[in-house]
Amino acid sequence: MKITRRGFMQISGATAAGLAVSGLGFDLSPVKSHAQMLKTKYAKETTTICPYCAVGCGAIVHTSKKGDGRVINVEGDPGHVISRGSLCSKGAALSGLVENENRLLEPMYRAPGANEWKQVSWDWALTEIAKRVKKTRDATFTSKNKKGQVVNRTTAIVSGGSSALDNEECWIYQSLMRGLGLVYIEHQARI
Repeated sequence: MKITRRGFMQISGATAAGLAVSGLGFDLSPVKSHAQMLKTKYAKETTTICPYCAVGCGAIVHTSKKGDGRVINVEGDPGHVISRGSLCSKGAALSGLVENENRLLEPMYRAPGANEWKQVSWDWALTEIAKRVKKTRDATFTSKNKKGQVVNRTTAIVSGGSSALDNEECWIYQSLMRGLGLVYIEHQARI
């Protein structure tokens, strides 16, 4: 029997593969399978947009109908025109954004010079933010530049937007920032 080098390599490779597969304990006899109930069968399905970057991938979020509204599953939306059902690792982990025991649900405040954060009410936090924005804007507002041109701006406040906003929300947000006279308006997807 005459075996070529190529034939020897083929026989050796097939033998090694056969030994490797048989050594792993594969049992090729028929197995009884049982269907499982899908965890999303009775869930409410809601489409949404991933908030992590400016791509705007579509996601389907399944929430419990038991009244607690807990997120059960997050998956890519195959009917979405941008992502066609695919999500990156951050988008696939969207449920951790909501279902997270470490997530803060109330505003926290640390006074100047303090070492500790303290929980404050939403009313207090929003009122304090509004007061500080008004105080800073009033103190730094410029109506005309050195050439005498009308500019109506403040350079002491910066805005960092979010990709979680849709087009309409972005328009409202931009209108508010421009109305306040902000010059430095940025977006988190570009930072």
